Amino acid sequence: MKVLGVNAVFHDPAAALVVDGEIVAAAEEERFSRRKHGKPPVPFSTWELPEASAAWCLERAGIAPADLDAVAYSYDPRLAPASDDVTADEWEGLRTLYARRAPLFLKTALPGLDPERVRFVPHHVAHAASAHLACPWDSCAVMVLDGRGERASYLAGHAVDGRLEVLRTQDLPHSLGLMYEELTEFLGFRRSSDEYKVMALAAYGRPTVLDRMREAVRPDGAGGFTVAPIRWADLPASREDLASSVQTRLEEVLVELARWLHGRTGERRLAMAGGVALNCVANTHVAEAGPFDEVWVQPAAGDSGTALGAALHVARELGDRVSPMRTAALGREWSDDELAAVLREARVRHERPDDISEAVAQVVADDGIVAWFQGRSEYGPRALGHRSLLANPARRENIDRLNAVKGRESFRPVAPMVLERRAAEIFEGPMPSPFMLFTHRVRPEWAERIPAALHVDGTARIQTVHPGRTPLVARMLDGLERRTGVPVVINTSLNTAGRPMVDDPRDALECFGSAPVDALAIGPFLVRRAA
Repeated sequence: MKVLGVNAVFHDPAAALVVDGEIVAAAEEERFSRRKHGKPPVPFSTWELPEASAAWCLERAGIAPADLDAVAYSYDPRLAPASDDVTADEWEGLRTLYARRAPLFLKTALPGLDPERVRFVPHHVAHAASAHLACPWDSCAVMVLDGRGERASYLAGHAVDGRLEVLRTQDLPHSLGLMYEELTEFLGFRRSSDEYKVMALAAYGRPTVLDRMREAVRPDGAGGFTVAPIRWADLPASREDLASSVQTRLEEVLVELARWLHGRTGERRLAMAGGVALNCVANTHVAEAGPFDEVWVQPAAGDSGTALGAALHVARELGDRVSPMRTAALGREWSDDELAAVLREARVRHERPDDISEAVAQVVADDGIVAWFQGRSEYGPRALGHRSLLANPARRENIDRLNAVKGRESFRPVAPMVLERRAAEIFEGPMPSPFMLFTHRVRPEWAERIPAALHVDGTARIQTVHPGRTPLVARMLDGLERRTGVPVVINTSLNTAGRPMVDDPRDALECFGSAPVDALAIGPFLVRRAA
């Protein structure tokens, strides 16, 4: 079967293609449109349609729209009711807009497709499928938490051999994700986009109003929870302490939900998705304080990942046995010849070293910042060794340098990449961690050696690097260790503030040309700032 998954509701429009149960391609529309999250500041819009990402997915596989067996939308407008915070007219407007735009999308992006092949997949079922069908296990507990789906904000389930039994959902208006969004907006950040900034800010504070948060947010003892309206301005706490209090309560509630789910399923393993599952601090608390032996989190846990989940769900419904997600590198790539042509066209002086990994290791060892553009781009918000900015972890000042390059807040940390075989020697926490979705404590003997890898609370959000899956990064880390004695590099996404992650070579050249970066490693080629 050939199934195209589509997310085109709320934010992060995306497309994903599954052929014969294998994930062939997945990409977010923002990487093509260059509009972050594909989202204008208009409430209850379906934002951008993922026309470019869908067309690219089909092109990647050599498939015409008429060849598709199904198109799976990760939202079912028939399920969306009115709720306390959204009027019936608003919901009806959303339903109508969605119903109108879906045929428009088929006409413009998928000409020739039989409309009867379109299937609507409930939002949280799509999230759940992106976890339990993409993880490496045949059976597991499943937890989905986000701001909202059609009528709910939470799903707990049990997956066995690809089949999901829904054990509990939580109806709106009660939502942990919306609570965190409200705090994000109150603190002056962009709602439904900047929650990760609140997570970073929380490390600078103390949970001084935790008791108030425990009164407002309560598990119900039956696998669900309630969230009372919160008057943020009335809470006697600094920005940092308020963030810390909400973050701490979120972690507590997730562990209680996990314990209930474990009791119902008896499973040793938990798969997670939904925007709340991008909170790597909370994920770590669930992994370490919760009842499960292993926790797997979908790397595109936000709404973009529902495109993949919807495709996997429908592919399985149509009879395919779907394969797990082996990598997040599911986006576009360019051949060496294509990259060389772009560099010539831009008249950029460049060299082709014998080994780009060794050349970059030397630049980093010499304390240079490198823009790293290699292979297929990542699906999801994390830079995982394909579209990254890299620097030496040995100097604390390099956090400030990277934040200055990106034009972002100084309180935000960067993430270390470390060879998988060396990770446990340097860090403590859930391992392996190939998708950068957990936080880890840095062992005391290494803290002074890699100060730029540490957040203010002494933790680090690491990515473990396996030579078989990310060989260029692994060779670069080996080369860096030979030169410096440290098998760690600090990494952040290759973009500047307000822009999506770099995706194509021209994006990379634009970013390199406008930011104080010392070198660009683009395929086998190296562009130096001095040139």
